[in-house]
Amino acid sequence: MVDGVMRVVEWASADAATRRGLLERGHDLVFDDRLRADISALVDEVRRDGDAAVVRALARFDDVHITADRLRVAPAEFAAARAEVGADVVAAMHDLIDHVRRFNEHLLSTHRDWQIEMEPGLTAGEKITPIVSAGLFVPSGKGSFPSVLGQIGTPAMVAGVPRVAVAVPPTPGRDGAVDPAVLVTAEILGIDEVYRVNGPAGVAALAFGTESIPRVAKVCGPGSPPVTIAQLEVQRYGCVSVTLLCMSESLIVADGSVDPVLLAADLLNEAEHGGDSTSVLVTWDRSLLAPTQAELARQLALLPEPRRSYAAAAVGVNGGAIVVGGPDEAVDVANAFAPEHLQLSVAADIEADVLAGLTNAGEILLGQYTPFSAGNFVIGAPAALPTNGWARVSSGITVETFLKRTAVARADARALARMSPTVLALSAHEGFPAHAAAVTARRL
Repeated sequence: MVDGVMRVVEWASADAATRRGLLERGHDLVFDDRLRADISALVDEVRRDGDAAVVRALARFDDVHITADRLRVAPAEFAAARAEVGADVVAAMHDLIDHVRRFNEHLLSTHRDWQIEMEPGLTAGEKITPIVSAGLFVPSGKGSFPSVLGQIGTPAMVAGVPRVAVAVPPTPGRDGAVDPAVLVTAEILGIDEVYRVNGPAGVAALAFGTESIPRVAKVCGPGSPPVTIAQLEVQRYGCVSVTLLCMSESLIVADGSVDPVLLAADLLNEAEHGGDSTSVLVTWDRSLLAPTQAELARQLALLPEPRRSYAAAAVGVNGGAIVVGGPDEAVDVANAFAPEHLQLSVAADIEADVLAGLTNAGEILLGQYTPFSAGNFVIGAPAALPTNGWARVSSGITVETFLKRTAVARADARALARMSPTVLALSAHEGFPAHAAAVTARRL
């Protein structure tokens, strides 16, 4: 065992509790009974009281005291934001949005209306259309995150969603002001409907609608466990939400061919998000541990607080190094973990085989020149990704998130006559005489 800031787990000898703690990270927070009860009560309060409940939530959780007429960000605030945000950040957001737009425009080009002839006289296919409205949640509690809006707002605009609204908590200590970088990003995207709201209350307001905030059909965006719980709760009332996009997590599959300096930097990349973040190294090469531990200690010391403490918890308590028997077991562990972010940094002669086995990840970045930060900020592939193991069953936010499919079919008399014995047999078996009459009435 190699001592250091990074916890080391021998997978073969790890007990069930250790394995479960790694594979089910964060579940206790998201599904904590008391927190769920509190957020459920807040969601119901917004559903019942509308603007008044949203204003109360701002006062209670953010110490922001405003009237309902200030919930929507005013045009003058957009203008003021332009003067606050540096030219380098504006240029960076244009670069991010350009890449995300191109990725999603190509993806959209693969989704077209289609039809096939099922049999003579019968065609069936699909019509692809955008959802009618979307609400995007952008967090602000631990910093400024215009990249989040770029990542989730661009696909919505590419999809052609007619109405896109943004909910963002006010910046702490600024008397209700909204992050100017988020406002500039909204303006670049062509979004002018932005609301200053507390996270869970804002999710509920978008889902139900209030006097000042019209309801939307779908809510999405990453956030804290309370925000995630709110997104789960509003689904009980018919609003679709994209879950779970919660605590940040990353996993790196690496072998002895990598540079430990870069490996340590990549392990700390997502680790600095928060004390609930998880950063994991999976390797079968024990000789990699000692130099990586040394680099982690050196690079951690260079981080300011609270990022240093966040990152130390991510690699030392929540995550760490998992030592496996070889590439096949590394693939098994990675798939069981189903990380939000996965980097594959192995020798070129085995990369394709390892990649072929990886099936559960929000994203897979190949090689040490594809760091997580590039994925977050500029590559263009989705960076708002499922966490907490949900990459087993769901995907990141892309243009597909904002599209829906409607089946379209047409039969002529010949085709219906051919199908009628099937309709009549199943109508009789399942006890639906009107189903049968819909066919027999046509006197085929």
